[in-house]
Amino acid sequence: MKFKRDFQRFSIQKVRSYELILFWLKSRLSRSQFLILSGILVGFTAGLAGVLLKTLVHQIHYFITHKLHFEYQVLFYLIFPFLGIVLTTAIVLSVFRGQDRKGIGAILYEIAQNSSIVSSVKMYSQMIQSAITVGLGGSAGLESPIAVTGAAIGSNFARTYRLNYRERTLLLAAGATAGIASAFNAPIAGIMFAFEILLTGVVFSDFIPLVVAAVCGSLVSRIILQEDILFRFHSREPFNYHNILYYLILGVLTGLFARYFVVVSQHVEHFFHKLKLSRIQKAMLGGLILSVLCVLSPPLFGEGYDVIKYFTMGRAPTIIHNSFFRYVELEQWSITVFLALICLLKAFATSITIYSGGNGGNFAPSLFAGGTLGFLFATICQQVGLTEVPVTNLMLVGMAGVMSGALYAPLTAIFLIAESSSGYDLFIPLMVVSVTAYLIGKWYSPISPDLKALADQGKIFTREHDKNLLSTLRTEAFIDRQPQAVTEDATMGELLDLVKHGKKNIFAVLNNHGGLAGVLTLDDIRPILFTKDAAISGSITQLVTAPAAIIHPEDEIPQIIKVFDETGQWHLPVVGESDEFIGFISKSAILTRYRALLKEYSE
Repeated sequence: MKFKRDFQRFSIQKVRSYELILFWLKSRLSRSQFLILSGILVGFTAGLAGVLLKTLVHQIHYFITHKLHFEYQVLFYLIFPFLGIVLTTAIVLSVFRGQDRKGIGAILYEIAQNSSIVSSVKMYSQMIQSAITVGLGGSAGLESPIAVTGAAIGSNFARTYRLNYRERTLLLAAGATAGIASAFNAPIAGIMFAFEILLTGVVFSDFIPLVVAAVCGSLVSRIILQEDILFRFHSREPFNYHNILYYLILGVLTGLFARYFVVVSQHVEHFFHKLKLSRIQKAMLGGLILSVLCVLSPPLFGEGYDVIKYFTMGRAPTIIHNSFFRYVELEQWSITVFLALICLLKAFATSITIYSGGNGGNFAPSLFAGGTLGFLFATICQQVGLTEVPVTNLMLVGMAGVMSGALYAPLTAIFLIAESSSGYDLFIPLMVVSVTAYLIGKWYSPISPDLKALADQGKIFTREHDKNLLSTLRTEAFIDRQPQAVTEDATMGELLDLVKHGKKNIFAVLNNHGGLAGVLTLDDIRPILFTKDAAISGSITQLVTAPAAIIHPEDEIPQIIKVFDETGQWHLPVVGESDEFIGFISKSAILTRYRALLKEYSE
């Protein structure tokens, strides 16, 4: 019967045959079984999207680096990064109508503020924009766009099959998980990403769909992607506990560098935000600066994973030879300066790419900077006479350290590097470095700086579950716009008549301009209810009291609850910008809705 109702509901619409099959399966399967099936389908689809984006960017890179020939290499680095940012901005403005909300914060916002409903446009818009930006040399990563794409796929799948908020959120996270798993061929890291970042403050008991989605995304990546596209590192040294001091020092260095990376990002974002230029002009300025940086330091071009692989293979001189340092005689100091410049400039290059109009994320840049920092640290150790330095291991754990400190995701960083390098015996140094970097970041800011503004505004979930539930409520929905009201010059008789025919126990007293003059409650009126004296014909002004507090429509529900608690009131008046009285808001109505939400989220 349920399938028949679904069929009748959608028969008048253009429904694809496979959708009818899935609706039939939904009617036959239990909730858990259908969610597992959904996780598989979403996982494969998001995995394919991730593979497609990685392959597309790889092909663009291959074409511009091997098929196009420039007499002067400087022209190559001047043209393409500039072109990537400008083209991306132009496409956003002309095709996507200026809607370019991007990054992990966009997913968290949709979970908290939009019932986990992600625009269907994001199933392809992020891929197009990031392919152009990064493919043409933008110094950013593809993993955040892949995660947003996967989240959009999961959300829209859930919407199509009429799943509720919890199930929609679960499949949104499953899509993002599969995207991350396919990008790195690291299913456990994808799951950790969902737990640490996406599902913060969301309580779940169903995790199997996340697991199967991650496995499907990783499997698609393993089958389709070529070895040179995958984020894989094969050469490393066995862990030796005698080297623990190196890892402790590197943990501190990566934590401080991650903080530097975040601060530079915030300053660059503020710089472009306050510029009084059009978006195209900002893109041209950012593209020009990025191109100059790539001319000075070619490793800043693109994601940078190839550079890290060159470091692990001992081919650092090849990279240095392709930069302006080829005009300097290669000595120990020149290599050290070159590596230090790459680390310092990468933060600027990535921030400029993203905030001037390009599309990308901080995953790849943090890994690139961490690997370079680890190699720099190992190089310095060798230069001071320490010969038994685990160079490759320091590079690998350096990646995890900077990623952990910059993204506040230590578990994701640990498992990502462990899976990508088959370095499960490196868990101890990975944990030492990642946790140290994470704690340093938390010491500066309890919440990830990238998300702090949204968290402070109550627009994303935090680990405060009660506050998360309240933040999903909208003040407008709780305003009683049909209150009982009298004018301040009304008589006692008029007031008593209102009490007699009314059903509420609070009254607004308005002045001649419609503004709030005060409030009255039944407790205020009770002394005269049974009075037979003629005084009841007098004015009500002697009974009017000032409200304990005033609420404004733009106030957030958590803030309003705090005001209720501080004043001890159950009803408070709502006043607009022009001091006009709008209505009352009830604490009991908010708490009733909160209890309903708590039950819904706990089922």
